[in-house]
Amino acid sequence: MKTNRPAYLIRLALILAALATVCAWTCEIASAEDTTATFVSPSKPVERGKAPGMKVKLLSDDKQTKEYAVIFSKGDEAFSGLLDFADKYGVKSAHFTAIGALQGAILAWFDPEKKMYREIPIDTQVEVLSMIGDIALYQGKPVVHTHMVVGLPDGTARGGHVIEAHVFPTLEVMVTVDPNAMQKQLDKETGLILIDPDSGK
Repeated sequence: MKTNRPAYLIRLALILAALATVCAWTCEIASAEDTTATFVSPSKPVERGKAPGMKVKLLSDDKQTKEYAVIFSKGDEAFSGLLDFADKYGVKSAHFTAIGALQGAILAWFDPEKKMYREIPIDTQVEVLSMIGDIALYQGKPVVHTHMVVGLPDGTARGGHVIEAHVFPTLEVMVTVDPNAMQKQLDKETGLILIDPDSGK
């Protein structure tokens, strides 16, 4: 069977042209998204004192670990509040979970090439489906690291590293404070402050 080579080559050329157009369009979209994205440095200072409604209750103390309920109220910014809690109670090592709701947040995704966090803004009322994190020391001061998944009104979810979390009506954080300090060190490759289990031994 003979093949009509000119017609075949024409079809192939049209397919390749279409693929090139799609690839160019996709690259333009990705480039546009990247130029409009907001990035924040991992070392950006956290504004303190933004959770005036925070309340703390000691739930248990067995001389080794302590359990606290840290409850945030309407309008509190929880990330700032967790740092204030760690400072006030001398926390050197802890882990926590939380549930509640927010009227807005800034989550983030770490871009290893830029060595910065790409912000994921949340501009609506959401449920906190899961929030987990830890507290450790860097240069003698507590550092909070936490991730969060939130549920949107349509039932979809978004998640990431927490930059800000604006509470409404409540956020209930259960904190376990451990007896042995955890230390963080600067990771030069990423620019992040990471827990170093061997530090301080």
